[in-house]
Amino acid sequence: MIILFDTTDLEKLCNDDRTARKKLGAACAKKLRSRLDDLDAVSNLEAMRMLPGRCHELKGNLAGRLAVELQGGFRLVFRPEDEPPPLKDDGGLDWRSVTSIRVVSVEDYHD
Repeated sequence: MIILFDTTDLEKLCNDDRTARKKLGAACAKKLRSRLDDLDAVSNLEAMRMLPGRCHELKGNLAGRLAVELQGGFRLVFRPEDEPPPLKDDGGLDWRSVTSIRVVSVEDYHD
């Protein structure tokens, strides 16, 4: 999977362990690294369904984005990089066709 980032600050948070530990805590930073490694290792998004982190599509004001669980309420939020995203005949996201993503945030959107 190709992983891109919305901002350089977000890229630093995701790729610099010291920054991640400082902002998210050690446990969350460890999960973040693990989830990013999982995303990097798969060839398409469909494979993420079989891995830890409960990769799922978001709804409401976050529709069009996906997330994987980190620690506590924190999630790694991303979207398919392709515009428009690949869709199945029924209009749902074609997870098998998503081979690149753009990370948009690391947040607890449950507040």
